[in-house]
Amino acid sequence: MNAPKVTALLMFQGRAEEAMTFYTSLFDDGEVLSVTRYGPEQPGVEGSVVHATFRMGGQFYMCMDSSMPHDFTFTPSVSLFVECDTEAEIDRVYEALADGGMPLMPLDDYGFSAKFGWLNDRFGVSWQLNLA
Repeated sequence: MNAPKVTALLMFQGRAEEAMTFYTSLFDDGEVLSVTRYGPEQPGVEGSVVHATFRMGGQFYMCMDSSMPHDFTFTPSVSLFVECDTEAEIDRVYEALADGGMPLMPLDDYGFSAKFGWLNDRFGVSWQLNLA
């Protein structure tokens, strides 16, 4: 694997593998590339993700489960922006991400795009979907 120099890293609190599996299922090229897990003598919850890499939508990502509890989570000020090729694709991806999530801008024509939507998924990650 020839990873890019800069890669987004998503930090979860015990849900990294669930999120990564869900995200890779949304895109035809989605694939989990590697997963390293905490062992019994390590600081994180045994079996949770120390570090993982995956690909979706032509990009590489990393994720992890934090070994330390914290009060912060994701924010919509940083989001994953997806250019969808078809109306069927944007509808499918938006519906999947909205399940258990929170819409910020429902799918609609906002003037700058024929169809656009913005939401936080059930893991708190922010997504902007645009119909190309």
